[in-house]
Amino acid sequence: MNRSIALVDCNNFYVSCERVFNPKLKNKPVVVLSNNDGCAVARSEEVKALGVKMGEPWFQFKDLVKKHNIITCSSNYALYADMSDRVMSILSEFSSNQEIYSIDECFLDLTGFCRDGLTNYTQKIRRCIQQQTGLPVCIGIGTSKTLAKLANHISKKNSSFQGVCNFNAMTVQEQNKWLHKTRVGKIWGIGKQLAPKLRQIGIYNVSDLKHANPEILNLRFSVSLKRTIYELNNIVCFELEETTASKKQIICSRSFSVLITSFKNLEQSITLYVSRAAEKLRWQNSYTGSIHIYIRTSPFNKKESCYANSVTIPLPEQTDNTLILIRFASFGLRKIYRSGYKYQKAGVLLSKIVSSKEYQPDLFSKKEGQGKSDNLMIVLDQINALMGKKMLIVAAEGITQPWKMRQSNRSPGYTTNWNDLIVANRFI
Repeated sequence: MNRSIALVDCNNFYVSCERVFNPKLKNKPVVVLSNNDGCAVARSEEVKALGVKMGEPWFQFKDLVKKHNIITCSSNYALYADMSDRVMSILSEFSSNQEIYSIDECFLDLTGFCRDGLTNYTQKIRRCIQQQTGLPVCIGIGTSKTLAKLANHISKKNSSFQGVCNFNAMTVQEQNKWLHKTRVGKIWGIGKQLAPKLRQIGIYNVSDLKHANPEILNLRFSVSLKRTIYELNNIVCFELEETTASKKQIICSRSFSVLITSFKNLEQSITLYVSRAAEKLRWQNSYTGSIHIYIRTSPFNKKESCYANSVTIPLPEQTDNTLILIRFASFGLRKIYRSGYKYQKAGVLLSKIVSSKEYQPDLFSKKEGQGKSDNLMIVLDQINALMGKKMLIVAAEGITQPWKMRQSNRSPGYTTNWNDLIVANRFI
């Protein structure tokens, strides 16, 4: 029996989340901007038709915004994460084997359903998600993850599929017709750099790659491309991962809304980023053995002196404790900070991460007060999980935070903040 792998993908996810709670945005050109409203990270179909590219800086398409009345929204990651959790929870009811691939994508193993019945079943999934969350999704089905990804792309670009493209219900001839129509750059794992190289050797579409010699391309490019060819030929190389793998590195960095010069403000930002990174570390039940700090001025401001520096600090003992990490981060910042510069960005990277099962405490380290500090982290996480994020913070993060990320058009926290709940009024 052939496997049936489905990829469920939310359409224009960030924009769709905004439209769920603001119906006025439907059928209007909408773009969601990145941190500090810097560039486009999500675009409605109307905005894509106007030529705005993913990641395009705001200043490059601001004239289009005025000309076509494009509605701009600041990113609301708390809302998007909560809506993602709801979608993934619904999908878990349709398959016991689920891999959450990203915030808006999920693989499901639906092996066992008959070919025609599988299309109806996945249409039911689409209706269920639409009804319970208001979010539109498209679904691609194939014998491998690569084919499921490709089928999903085709379902989005061709309305005749009504949101579901099922390769497993097609004949070989029908499937090859769609592979021939699809450019090779649309295949999962074929990036912008690899696609031109493949075109140089006569591989222009997916069908060309499917019928290429995997061993020759392995020698010329990589084993990853060889596996992709196998997957296009129904030979499974990438299994579903039932649990999300723990991150080997955790990065937290932001550009500032205003340029900052004082050490105090820079230290506040680093403290905030360490707190967020440490929270993620504890959430995945891991410990870190190294912390990396970096700061820089704007590389695009030619009128000001440029400066960038970083430092990596090996920790004497692996830890997940926010207070310990802040102490080392502050030490590192003092080493690289230089007065007289206008800083535009700072960041923190935790590396040498191990799971709690692999954690080995130092036999000779001093343990006085460590137990109380660890218990404090547990209480901190519990209160913030129960009462809302940032209910309790480390004082060194600061209160006013003049450098805080700019989000001038951010939508309310409809599902994550009691004060932002939608109120229905009845007029008599």
